[in-house]
Formats: sequence, structure tokens, C-alpha cells
Amino acid sequence: MGVAGCGKSSLTRHLAERLGCEMLEGDDYHPAANQEKMRSGIPLEDADREPWLRALGEQLALRQSRVVLACSSLKRKYRDLLRAANPALRFVYIEIDIETAAQRVGGRSAHLFPITLVESQFAALESPVGESGVLRVSGLQPAQEQLDAIAAWLGITRHMAAPPAP
Repeated sequence: MGVAGCGKSSLTRHLAERLGCEMLEGDDYHPAANQEKMRSGIPLEDADREPWLRALGEQLALRQSRVVLACSSLKRKYRDLLRAANPALRFVYIEIDIETAAQRVGGRSAHLFPITLVESQFAALESPVGESGVLRVSGLQPAQEQLDAIAAWLGITRHMAAPPAP
């Protein structure tokens, strides 16, 4: 979890590969109205996010095996809604500064999230640090260091190989 540009999708993809499990991309579950708002540079509000989060919670509840989800989960109430769907859910918070997030988002092409919305992500963010079941990693760390930290936190003893170079 984390703001746009922190590396959620990439880390989630690498983690799912290393764990041999399914990955869910949260952005794929946004209703068309949410996608249009974001493309238009309009920040989503709680009322916009609630159906999306409920859909993600339903997806989590349907899975009988391990799954890794990429989802911003910016506010505590969003995380709690997802936890209600899956009480064993854990969060990896990818922490990043606003300048790096803006640079990364600005460098993406054909993505539904424009650079103009980065500031609104930081305004909405309620840090999960201190919540139960949360690991914080730096979005500036190499992917392998992030994966190693997650493996240690999850108690995975087998080595998680380095992700391929971009």
C-alpha cells in the first residue's frame, strides 16, 4: 500500500512471483466513473472509494489461497474495510516522498493517474505505521531489499530471488 508512484504494482508483481501466488491489481477494480475522474485529474473522495474497496474485499474473501493485492489503502478506514473482509490481511506500506512520487508518476505513460493528483494522495494518506500487521519499507530501496524485508517479516526462510532488471 501507499501513494501513487511508490512502486505498489511492481513490488506486488515481484512478491506474487516469489511466493507463487496470485496478484490482484487494485486499479483494475475501479468503477468506470472513478477511472474517468482520475483521468480528468479529479481526486477520488471516500464515497468514490467505498464501492471499489468493497469489491476488493470481496475479491480477497473469494480467494482460498494466498494472494497479493496492490491497493493504495491510504486511510485507516480503508484498511479496516479490507481487514473486515480478510482478518488475516497484512499490509506492506511503501513509504516515499512527494518529490519522488511526482517524478515517477510524471514519467509514466498511458496510466490513468495523472501527476496532478499526487499531492491529493499525500493529503489523504494516514500513515499505517504503528497499526498491527503493517510492515514499512522504503520506496527508495532496491526491490530485492524490499523483498528480503517482506520475506523476513512473513517468516519465509527460503531465499526470494532478485527480480529481473527493468
